[in-house]
Amino acid sequence: MIDLRRDGDVFVLRFDHGENRFHPDFLDAVLGALDTVEKAEGPRALVTVGTGKFYSNGLDLDWLGANSDRFGWYLGRVHEVYARLLSLPMPTVAAVNGHAFAGGAMLVLTHDLSVMRTGRGYFCLPEVDLGMTFTPGMNALLQARLPRVTAHEAMITGRRYTAEEARSAGIVGEIAPEEEVLPVALARAAALAGKDGGVVARIRTALYPQVLAALRGPVS
Repeated sequence: MIDLRRDGDVFVLRFDHGENRFHPDFLDAVLGALDTVEKAEGPRALVTVGTGKFYSNGLDLDWLGANSDRFGWYLGRVHEVYARLLSLPMPTVAAVNGHAFAGGAMLVLTHDLSVMRTGRGYFCLPEVDLGMTFTPGMNALLQARLPRVTAHEAMITGRRYTAEEARSAGIVGEIAPEEEVLPVALARAAALAGKDGGVVARIRTALYPQVLAALRGPVS
C-alpha cells in the first residue's frame, strides 16, 4: 500500500495502491509513516511519490458509498493527513508522477515544493462535476496555496491542468519528464534537508495558521 525508505537524508514515501485513493487503511498507513519520519534524528526531508500513472485520485468514493454514516469521521482523517504534512518539522517535496485529482491534488498543495511529470497526468479539482463542495479546511488550503485566479478557475470549472499549464498557473513549481520527476524531487529535498526542522515547522505553521485551524476544526 505504501513504502517508506530513506535515501541519505531524504525519506521517500511511495504510494503504491492503484489510484492511491484515501481508503482509511491508506490514511492510517500514511500517518504511521509520518510518525516514523518525524521521530528520525539528524538532517531529514520528505518526498512523496505515487506509482505508475497515479499520484493520488483522492477520496475513496466506493468506501464512502458503503459507509455514509462515517462521512464526518472520514473527512476528519483526511484533514489530519493534510494538517500533519503542513506542520511536519522538515522540508517536504511532492513528486507528482501522474494524475493528482481532488483530494490527491490538495495533498500536493500541503508540500513545500512540487515537481510534476510532463507528458501524462493532470492536476484537477473535479468536485464541481461530482456535485460536491469543499470543506472549510479544504477551502482554506486551496485559497492559501493557489493564486487567487487559479483557485477560482480550478474550483469552479474543474479544469484539468497539464504539467506545463500547472506550472504557468502557479500550482506546481517545477516540471520534468517522467524519469526525472523523482530524481529532481530528491535533489530539491536533499538540498533542504539540513534546515532546522523545528524552525521549518514554526515558519510554515505561522504562514498558514488559518488553514491549520480550519483543518483541525469541524469538517462542515
